[in-house]
Amino acid sequence: MTDARAPQAGSSPSPVPRRLVVHGAAGRMGRRIVACAAGEPAVWKIVGALEAAGHPRTGDDAGTLAGVPALGVAIGDSWTGPADVVIDFSLPGAVAAIAAASAERGIPLVVATTGLEQADQTAIAAAARRIAVLQAPSMSVAVNVAMDLVSRAAALLRRTGERVDVEIVECHHRHKEDAPSGTALRFGSLVEGALGGGGVAHGREGRPGARPAGEIGYHAVRAGDNPGEHTILFGLDGESLAVNVRATSRDCYARGALAAAAFLIGRPAGLYSMADVLGLG
Repeated sequence: MTDARAPQAGSSPSPVPRRLVVHGAAGRMGRRIVACAAGEPAVWKIVGALEAAGHPRTGDDAGTLAGVPALGVAIGDSWTGPADVVIDFSLPGAVAAIAAASAERGIPLVVATTGLEQADQTAIAAAARRIAVLQAPSMSVAVNVAMDLVSRAAALLRRTGERVDVEIVECHHRHKEDAPSGTALRFGSLVEGALGGGGVAHGREGRPGARPAGEIGYHAVRAGDNPGEHTILFGLDGESLAVNVRATSRDCYARGALAAAAFLIGRPAGLYSMADVLGLG
C-alpha cells in the first residue's frame, strides 16, 4: 500500500501524520495507544476509534477517554474516510471482523490481541494474503529482545548435552483473563523448538513426583496492577540461568504497537512479526 500523500521526487519533504484506526479504543491498552499517538501529533492522527456496537463508551471522545485533550473522534463501531493502518487491541472473537474489514479496505493491520479463537486466526491468515498483517504475542520491544535471547540461550545449552529444566513464571494484573499469557506460551514454544519437547506442567501441587526431563513448567501469577513480567529459568546441575523482562507501564506495549504500525505502512501483503520490526532472527 503506497501512501498517496508521500512527497513527490524533487519536492521538499513534508512530514504528514499517519492516519491511525484503533480497534478496542476504550480498553486499557486502546486508551494508551490513543494517548501515546496523540502525544505525537506530527507523526500520528487518530481517524477511527472502534468498539463493539452498543459499547457503553460509544459516543465518547477517544482523546478525553484516554486522558488527553479531545480529538474530535468519537468511539463507535465503524469509521469513514481513509486510513493508513489499523491497530487491534481488542478481545478474542472480535479480531476476525476487523481483519476482514482491513483486508476489504486494503489497510495494513497490527494484531496485538492474544488468546485468539480459531476463527480469528483463520481470518488473520486470509487477510495476510491481501494486506500486510503483523501479529505478535507481545508488542513490547524488551520482550521481543528477550525472546531472541531465550531462543539463543536454549540453542547454546542444548549443545552442552546436559539436562536443562525450564520453568516459565509470568505475572500480570488481576484483570487478565487468559493464563498462561500468550507471551509465556511463545517463550515456551521457542524453548521447545531449541531443546525439544517433553510435555508441560501448569503449576504443581500434591505429590506429582520427580520432574520429568524436558518438561516445561508454566506458572501464572495474577495480582494487583502488574502490567506484565516474565522470567524464564534454565536449571542445570550446579548452576542456573534466568532471563527476566518486566514492564513498568502499559506504554511499552502501546509504543511497540505504534512502531509495528509504522513498519507495516507500505509493506507488501504477508504475515509479519515484531522480529521483522526489530531486525531479529
